Amino acid sequence: MKALLTAATLLLAFAGAHAGEVYKTTDAQGRPVYTDKPPSLPAERLKVQSATTDVVEVQKRYDAQMKQYGAADKAEADAAKKAADARKAQEMTAEDRAKRCIEARQRYESYMNARRLYEPGTGEGERRYLDSAEIDAARANAKQAMDDLCSGP
Repeated sequence: MKALLTAATLLLAFAGAHAGEVYKTTDAQGRPVYTDKPPSLPAERLKVQSATTDVVEVQKRYDAQMKQYGAADKAEADAAKKAADARKAQEMTAEDRAKRCIEARQRYESYMNARRLYEPGTGEGERRYLDSAEIDAARANAKQAMDDLCSGP
């Protein structure tokens, strides 16, 4: 019985100490100081409310934040790649640019003269024919590529 009473007393002592009393005092410069052990009395005792952390909610917020960071990193990498491609395009020699212009012009002309356009399928000899909206988009892209490569410096 005595051991049980001692254990209960220790449990209450630890529970009281673990509750965390907070005191507010003022230092010599007049700034507020918050502590659990005031250096002198009188000290104002504050009631501090604490709550347990919802681990699942914290993990959800963390995952969402990491997803945002990943998207931002991907956008930054894409922008850097685009800038590098633009720099590389500007550095093309005149001969290389003329060669690519001719290829782009031929591609555009073949797209304009073709009745049906297709892209290769997954199997050998398979084709997937483009619908009219895809054909228009392919022709517009070919024209844009031709204009970019055949005009300017």
